[in-house]
Amino acid sequence: MGGSNARRVRRQGPVTLRDKQIPATTTDQRLLDRRGQSDWVHTDPWRVMRIQAEFVEGFGLLAELGMAVSIFGSARTKRGTAEYKLADEIAGGLVKAGYAVITGGGPGIMEAANKGAAEAGGVSVGLGIELPMESGLNDYVNVGVEFRYFFVRKTVFVKYSQAFVVLPGGFGTMDELFEALTLLATGKMTKFPIVLVGSAYWNGLLGWLKETMLAEGNIGPEELELFQVADDPAEILKIIKTAHAGMSLK
Repeated sequence: MGGSNARRVRRQGPVTLRDKQIPATTTDQRLLDRRGQSDWVHTDPWRVMRIQAEFVEGFGLLAELGMAVSIFGSARTKRGTAEYKLADEIAGGLVKAGYAVITGGGPGIMEAANKGAAEAGGVSVGLGIELPMESGLNDYVNVGVEFRYFFVRKTVFVKYSQAFVVLPGGFGTMDELFEALTLLATGKMTKFPIVLVGSAYWNGLLGWLKETMLAEGNIGPEELELFQVADDPAEILKIIKTAHAGMSLK
């Protein structure tokens, strides 16, 4: 919601809260915070039911999605910047190639990717999350769900994506990237291309992975081949389509 007079809104599953009715903490925070020694006996069994319901809702919504690519990047990226425009163009190209586009449903790079997908006539998915200052799904999402729990949302991202495109971002972007790399490295996923977009942005991290992590034997050379770096939307699309050659887009 924009403008100086905009009211605060929080979605908690099917529930909408506004203004003073918005709690000071999120569902995730209340789950992970330490409580009294016996509090979990009374609260956690009921949380399991809510967590189960979120999985069912997410799986049910996207069960017939078809081939899809998740696009990650900073929520702080401004409209009109080169990175915003790049995310828009990448998403539009993916839709034209037969893919749906999935994002976290928020502002910045997520909004740009949803915009590119929607304006290209494709399926523009937003998987939102309850956050203290979150304003809901962006206006370009045409299929969306808002989660209470990060780990449920992350599972849905991986389950219904066939590739990750990772633009410059912060901790959340790194979290999704390294979770996917871990799943690939441990054989939990196959035929899952990961493309880092923006060689200038990623060069420092790549240098550290090679010169420190690899040099000390904490990863092997094959693990550095689990992702590729690209700057051009056409090259990004080619990497993904090559990895999926022979797979149906239906």
